[in-house]
Order: sequence, then C-alpha cells, then structure tokens
Amino acid sequence: MLSHQDSSVNLNKGVFITTYGCQMNVNDTERMFSLLEMANYSPVSTPEEASLIIINSCSVREKPVHKVRSEVGRYRKLKQNNPGLKIGVGGCVAQQEKKKLLKDIPLLDFVFGTDAIDKLPQIISDVEADEGKVVSAKFEHQKPYQIETLVRNPGVSTFVNITKGCDNFCTFCVVPFTRGRERSRTMSELITDINSLTKRGVKEVTLVGQNVNSYLSSCGSDFPKLLKTVAKDTDIERIRYTTCHPKDFNEDLVEVLAEHTDKIPEYIHLPVQSGNSAVLERMNRGYTREQYFQKINMIKNILPHAVFSTDIIVGFPGETEEQFMDTYTMLEQVKYESIYAFTYSPRPFTKAAKFTDQVPEHEKSERLQRLFAVQKEIAMPLAKTYMDKVLQVLVEEHNEETGVSTGRSTQNKVVHFAGEKNFIGKTFPVKINKTNPMTLYGDLQND
Repeated sequence: MLSHQDSSVNLNKGVFITTYGCQMNVNDTERMFSLLEMANYSPVSTPEEASLIIINSCSVREKPVHKVRSEVGRYRKLKQNNPGLKIGVGGCVAQQEKKKLLKDIPLLDFVFGTDAIDKLPQIISDVEADEGKVVSAKFEHQKPYQIETLVRNPGVSTFVNITKGCDNFCTFCVVPFTRGRERSRTMSELITDINSLTKRGVKEVTLVGQNVNSYLSSCGSDFPKLLKTVAKDTDIERIRYTTCHPKDFNEDLVEVLAEHTDKIPEYIHLPVQSGNSAVLERMNRGYTREQYFQKINMIKNILPHAVFSTDIIVGFPGETEEQFMDTYTMLEQVKYESIYAFTYSPRPFTKAAKFTDQVPEHEKSERLQRLFAVQKEIAMPLAKTYMDKVLQVLVEEHNEETGVSTGRSTQNKVVHFAGEKNFIGKTFPVKINKTNPMTLYGDLQND
C-alpha cells in the first residue's frame, strides 16, 4: 500500500482541487486526495480555506491553457494575503506544457504530469521546504503499471483504472502525448482491488481506460477475459466500463456481455466520431462507416436489448456538408439513446491541428445544432418505450427533504422514485411512469 508521511509537512493543512475533463481525471483527483490525506492534508470546500490549491487540468477542450491561467488568476489575492499558499497544476495540460506553464504563469509553485501523481506528497514536501519551483512531468514507460485503487469514501459506485495511455494516435487526440503509451494493470491486481472495494461496501465499479478494449494483462488475459473474471470471481453487483474503441469491440466481448447480463449492464457507449468513411480515415480511427454498422448489428444480434450512446466530432478539418450528412443519417439508423457531440477544436502536437482545410466556426456550430435537433427527435420516442416498464435501479443517493431516491438502471438511465435513506446501495424494481431522454421517474414495486 502506498504511504507517505513527511515531518516537513504541517498537520491539518487544507487542500482544494478543481477537476476538469474525463473520468480518468476524476479518478486521478480522488487519488491525489488520498495521497495528500496520508501526508496530513485535509480536503476543504473553498479555495479561501486552503493552504494548497491544485488544478487537475484537461487538454481535450478548447483553450485549455487559457482556462488554467484564468483560474490561477482568480487566486492572486489569496496568494497576496497568504504568501504560504501553494498553487500547482496537474493533469494533461501540465504534462503537455511542463516548464512553460511556470514561465507563463509566475503565480504557480509546481507542475506535475499524469505519471507523477504518486510523487505528489514528495513534490509538495519539496515546495514547502522552499526548494524552488518544481516540475515533474516525465513518462515512466519502462515501469509496469502497478497501482492500488485509492478511494477515501468509495460510496456505492467507484472507478477502477485498468489501463493508462493510448497507442491509437487519432489525429484529433492529444491523449498519447499527455498520458503516454498504453499500459495495463495485471488482472490479479485488479481482482484484489475490486474484492477490497466490495468489502468496503462498493456495489458497482466502472473499469476505466482510454481504450479498455486494448487491455492486455501480463498473464495474457484480454478485456473479455477480465470482464468475465470480475463477473465470476468477485461479489461486485454491477460492472461498467469506459471508454471503448469500435475497432477493438469484438464478438468475444459481446458474448461475455450476453453471458453476464446479471452483472454487466446492456448499455454500450461506442464512440463513432464521424459517420463518413473518408473523415474516419483522416481521423485515423481504423474502421469505416460500414464496419461500424457491422459492429452495431453484431451487438444487436447477440445482445438484442443493448442500449447505445456515442461520441461525435462535428466539423473535423475538411468535412463537407455531404460528409456531415453521413453522420446525421447515422444517428437516424443506429438510434442512439444519447450522444456526446462537440465541434472540432485543434490540439497541440496532433496531426489534425496542422491540416489546412479547417472548417469555419460558424459552420461547425450550425452543424452541431442540427445534430442535437435530430437527436432530440430520436431520443424522445425511445424514452417513451420505457413507460410502464420495470427497471432494476441501483440507488446512489436520497434526498431527505423530498423523500426521493435516485439511482441508475442497467440502461444507464437516471431514475427518481419515492424511497428511503436506507435504500442507498441497494437495487430495487421501479415501474416507470414518466419519461425524458436522460431521466426517468417511477414507483417502487413491492414484492
């Protein structure tokens, strides 16, 4: 178990962390809190209470460095009033910019990359000891990916990292440059982690990686084998996973999903990014429109009750109106229950950022609005199909003022129903009486 105690770090100091980006970053923040708690730091709810502020940054969205600079600027007065306040940046922007961040933002005291999270207590110790500004942003490519899932209060559901990094090098994506090459944890380590979390009351785990389908343990086990082993050899009640890559989503995996529907929800998030084969080739996605449809049909044949969502990039460099319409019609054909769509924005180091045929911003925005409009037309009728159905809902929270319990169904729908506080962490049958595309309402069904 990781542990770090340092006499140079004073007791009962407060740490405030802001988090941007994906579930990997959310998981990284939880790890930071756990490590700093071992080093005698306590989480605080506002930056005014903190003696240490960390920005866990994301470089996926537009102008990420600007957002970091803007947030640090808001802490200028705090720093003036409390010279002992230390401010640092972690995450993907830190990995990408390294020393340049310290040069561009003098208010910062330290910068640490995605592979340096476990060094955080020592980094803080060095900063506290006035050893100058610290940068730690080297990738540890040669070391095995061995960590323990550190969660202070895991609750009903928690994330478990199974891989880190990515080897796909999509032309729009900065992840291989900010999280390094792909590495997998051993299956035995993961099973130990999940068993430990189950003993602490966790009912659901989400297996997390930039591309979970590429998982490969040192013992030779792939992702289908991992899922099957978690389903059979642990007492966890539900197993989710994110994110998948269509090129690696194979029949072996779907067979496992079909075999273990008691534990693995039939919800499948399969990012398509574009519905046009030429655009997909420029994105370096590794599949065509036709091959993606083949995957969808294969899944539906084996798992007929599968529910789909996807990611889409609108206005990729060179995308014509005709090519955009291929994405538009893909929504109509697949009938995703939900989509996560964004306009393309260039990222440093990526090939697509150098493409000269960038689509004008107003065209990208107009296409995105059209995409959301057609998705709304698709999602509303799909939501209505849940009316009067009984869904199995794992309760994650309860509002004592309203008496409403909230959880998620196996279709990844948020469901609200009248319940009690002791429902948290338990699964109940709920009959749906009101529907929206992302939220359902219902009544508890008594046995």
